[in-house]
Amino acid sequence: MRVSLFVTCFNDTLFPETGRAVVSVLERLGHQIDFPMGQTCCGQMHHNSGYRDHAVALVHRFVEQFESAEAVVIPSTSCTAMVRHQYPQLARQAGDHALLHRLEQLLPRVHEFAEFLVRILGVTDVGAYYPHRVTYHASCNSLRALGIGEAPKRLLENVAGLEYVELPRIEECCGFGGTFSIKNAEVSTAMMSDKMAAILETGAEICTAGDNSCLMHIGGGLSRQQTGVRTVHLAEILASTAPGPLAAGRE
Repeated sequence: MRVSLFVTCFNDTLFPETGRAVVSVLERLGHQIDFPMGQTCCGQMHHNSGYRDHAVALVHRFVEQFESAEAVVIPSTSCTAMVRHQYPQLARQAGDHALLHRLEQLLPRVHEFAEFLVRILGVTDVGAYYPHRVTYHASCNSLRALGIGEAPKRLLENVAGLEYVELPRIEECCGFGGTFSIKNAEVSTAMMSDKMAAILETGAEICTAGDNSCLMHIGGGLSRQQTGVRTVHLAEILASTAPGPLAAGRE
């Protein structure tokens, strides 16, 4: 299959290793990767901040870049939720029926990374090796917007050398939420403290997730408290192999 990667601006700017890891995993599984060079932001920050016209312009950009794709993969539950749920809503609010029609044709081919591996490709073992004790943070969008469920856990449980440990109170948000953490800093920090306490209960070396935004938020707190627990995106764990191990997370 020819898979088009929408890497997201957050990953492209701050965590490019995640995009490279997605490419590594999909190529290992025998797929060809396409990276449309005209791709930009999904528009979530614009949408959440009330800049609807700017967000609609980015919906047009996304459709133009990926309309002909066989499959589109996004290593972010947050951006996938924006594309899947807010894009049609924005098109309706703008009264742009042509754009809505194009979205309806494209969206069934747009998938979050773990969702794509497990539900579309039917793969739970990608041949990864990662000799660490790992816990998994399920983001709000993973749980509530996309319903990804057990897919990330099934992938982690099939990684050689990895010891998976369940995160207590996994349904609780980390408190990032994009602009939420800026507009509600005290509440966001309190929620992050609860999330860190749950992670430390597990005794894990690594906390992983499908969103680098959550991991940046959580990782910052863990680092400031000098816990020694590191964060790493799920794609990077799945890209790691015995002959080609990746760095064991960020501090």
